[in-house]
Amino acid sequence: MKNILTFCLLLLSVTITKAQNTEDYIAEHVDVAQELMRDHKIPASIILAVAIHESAAGNSRIAQHLNNHFGVKGPNNNEEIRSAYRDYDNDEESYNHFVEIMETRAPFNSLFGKYDQYDYKGWAKGIQRSGYASSRTWASQVIAMVNKYDLYQYDDRPEGYTEPVHKTPVYHRKKRSTSRIYTVKAGDNLGAIAKKKGTTIKTLMKKNGLKKVSLKPGQKIRF
Repeated sequence: MKNILTFCLLLLSVTITKAQNTEDYIAEHVDVAQELMRDHKIPASIILAVAIHESAAGNSRIAQHLNNHFGVKGPNNNEEIRSAYRDYDNDEESYNHFVEIMETRAPFNSLFGKYDQYDYKGWAKGIQRSGYASSRTWASQVIAMVNKYDLYQYDDRPEGYTEPVHKTPVYHRKKRSTSRIYTVKAGDNLGAIAKKKGTTIKTLMKKNGLKKVSLKPGQKIRF
């Protein structure tokens, strides 16, 4: 009984220590993120924030079993779990592949010309708009991750750098015209039209700039 209890406690301790907090995850992966930033000009803060978000700071099943930190789908040879996600030999390979996707796949590769390596908000919104995630709140969650853990401090920002303002596009619906049109038919007169449309002859004449009540077939009358 004692041996069984000892084994259970040992198993529990392994499970507990396997879970990693976010601060430890950042400390473990910040160097590779910064190296990729300096070589490829994508913010280290974004690389880290996306990895934290997609892998639950390294605690997700695909991070634990497949070394997949960015939720990239693809074939894998792992026999421990059945998954549609790609497997990697190590964490660094996963990080490198994420940046490779950004550089080589359209429309992600166009982001390098739009945003500099310090503009983490622009990158987050651009990656979302390019189809990386289906969630409409994905970019907001990634940006929140950067702010919560001050990840922008790893972006080598020059002194005095001012963050660009990214306005959310506002789409205005075209106002429908309040005026309605009636096409005059043979035999129509203003009195009959006014009665049919619930208005008066005087109103129709004023609205249409008419000086006489006579109408012609095909004439357009606003009411």
